[in-house]
Amino acid sequence: MADRIVRIGGASAAANDTSLGVTQFLSAEPPIDYMVFDLLAESVVGRMGRLKLADPNAGYVAGFIDRMIGPHLRAIHERGIRVIANAGGVNPAACGAALRKAIAAAGVPLTVAVVDGSDLSHVLPQLRDTPEMFTGATLGDALDRADPVLAFTAYLGALPIAKALAKAADIVITGRIVDSATALGALIHEFGWDLDDFDRMAAGTLVGHLIECGTQVTGGTFTDWRAVHDWANLGYPIAECRADGSAVITKPAGTGGLVSVGTVAEQLLYEVEDASAYLVPDVACDFSGVTLEQIAPDRVRVSGPKGRSRPSTYKTCLTYDYGWRAIYAIPIVGQEAAAKATYLGESLIARTSKMLRDRNWGEWTRTSVEAMGSESSFGPHGLGGGIREVVARFAVEHERREAVEMFMAEASASQMVVAGATMPLTSSVAMVQHLQSVLVDKAHATITMEYDGVTEEVPVPTDGAFDRASIVRTDVPQPQGEAGATVPLSKLAWVRSGDKGDLFNLAVIARDPRFVPWLAASMTEAKVGAWYAHLTTSGEAVPAARHYVPGLHALNFLIRESMGGGLAANIRFDSPGKGNGQMILDFPVAVPHALAAELG
Repeated sequence: MADRIVRIGGASAAANDTSLGVTQFLSAEPPIDYMVFDLLAESVVGRMGRLKLADPNAGYVAGFIDRMIGPHLRAIHERGIRVIANAGGVNPAACGAALRKAIAAAGVPLTVAVVDGSDLSHVLPQLRDTPEMFTGATLGDALDRADPVLAFTAYLGALPIAKALAKAADIVITGRIVDSATALGALIHEFGWDLDDFDRMAAGTLVGHLIECGTQVTGGTFTDWRAVHDWANLGYPIAECRADGSAVITKPAGTGGLVSVGTVAEQLLYEVEDASAYLVPDVACDFSGVTLEQIAPDRVRVSGPKGRSRPSTYKTCLTYDYGWRAIYAIPIVGQEAAAKATYLGESLIARTSKMLRDRNWGEWTRTSVEAMGSESSFGPHGLGGGIREVVARFAVEHERREAVEMFMAEASASQMVVAGATMPLTSSVAMVQHLQSVLVDKAHATITMEYDGVTEEVPVPTDGAFDRASIVRTDVPQPQGEAGATVPLSKLAWVRSGDKGDLFNLAVIARDPRFVPWLAASMTEAKVGAWYAHLTTSGEAVPAARHYVPGLHALNFLIRESMGGGLAANIRFDSPGKGNGQMILDFPVAVPHALAAELG
């Protein structure tokens, strides 16, 4: 058992088409044992909820069946690969029924199990006074304005998946689960791990966390993007897992991309608030001591995760619609294009604000004016001077649909107002999706597993607790010597950002352990918070907290009150904050002259 390897492929991408990953895994050598899919970003759950409100038989990721695995069912059966996917969205039973229909049409003997129970909307009335995890507002505050509630779903754990696999299911369909549960469920089943063996629960969770975003761990979002070859054939990740909890992250031979200490470290800290307290239903993980080792090209060994306890709650998300948003984007070309874009946007908002007051409709709830642009040369041999091109993006929100439609009508005339404005790129009017996250006692959830026409309840442990005060923090090493020069952050670190509600985390991972003291000395909470002041309407520094992650030689920042309510609710063009890490690569870090000379 100790030498046995279970190979898990992560073909995941938030409801996008991952058919390329499926084809890679079907031909991978040595063969993989599992394909796992994480298809439910928080905004996707809201969209699934809208679909189910319109059609009780909808609300799942239909593309999972139509595009991702439907065309490959026979190959999946012949290769003996088992599949785990949260494609059930907010309607796992309907997804299971549709998948079984596709399997029957393909004439292959694959069996399907359906895990359900993440919908906790039946307990919403009891939870009105529950505080939101990030803002402190109560759930009742959101319910009072929700129009309508789209979904209220808990992130379930891995045990129901393991139970389904024990029934010999070839494909396991779930609704909302914690992203890493697909891999952990497979490993609990394969290795017979005890649920109270928290170190192994943490190890399986880490594997799932690393591969749940597909090609993000194989170079798809790497800081050193020029080091990543053949993006057209980017390889999806494979985790080679052993019973002791150790794992190697790799990818199929012959594919593009890169698996390195840097790519894995970036994904490890992606969307992690505190590496010492990464909480999932099955375990409170401590990833602060995890180490990474490059053992061969495109092979990184991961070791050192610890488990502290088992939380007694589920993170549960309420998604709901409230208010309307109009977005209008138009290119502006030529001299002073950015200034024209800003002037046009501000003028449009001032003009339409007066129109709102004239109609007695109040003010805009939120507004946004952004100029996204570039500078290049044109003409033979670069002659002809510089051409400046920007895309002006304007967005407004209001309780009334008529208000945002009025803005859109005014914006559509903007190409006749400013020289250099051309035809619009995009325009849309839609309801605004909001999210609130709360902790709900596990006892509120009844989890079921349906297989071969029989539905049974799956009891899960509800005992446990987690005390953040028990975490022992490690002090950041202090710099030795005198800093007389500055270098940009990009020379010292890899950087990755990820959203978590109305905050994002900023992982700064030293390329060399020697750099950590200098990074810490320059990148204080106050300075990093000030760097992101542009993300606020006030232009003031945002609250920032810093944690040291010694195993990865990293600093992990939490940048709060910076995401406009989070993901779908954020009015800015980079609504999930995926580019916020790239924005800080020019941050000046003070270092000794000798180190600056070494870095070049």
